[in-house]
Amino acid sequence: MSEAADGRRGPLVLAATTGFVIGSGVLGLLWALSGVSGPAADARAACAALERAGDLPEPTRGNPDPPLAPGTWRRIAAARELATAAAELDGRYQSLADHIDGVSRMVVSRHLADPGGRWHLRQARRACTQV
Repeated sequence: MSEAADGRRGPLVLAATTGFVIGSGVLGLLWALSGVSGPAADARAACAALERAGDLPEPTRGNPDPPLAPGTWRRIAAARELATAAAELDGRYQSLADHIDGVSRMVVSRHLADPGGRWHLRQARRACTQV
């Protein structure tokens, strides 16, 4: 190739590179602005996991140890971890984390009639309406 042909490609390569860089920057900016991240997203995800866990079974005299629905324990554990992560980054979520931890302790101990655990469940659900 001649030097004249190489000289004409220079501005074209520069324009293509500049367009790529600007386009990538705009795409990155849009992606960052559209994504939800941080402690608020963790708190919302914790509430979603708690909601997906569903209603916890109430023990009765005839059934003092009712079984949990499949996935309940794992969803409660996930909710606890997400709420704790949110609280570590933003103290406003500490109450939510504390209440979900109380629910988690009740579920792990399999003492589903625990009044304290049931209170924590009500408080966690109430806190989730404000997240």
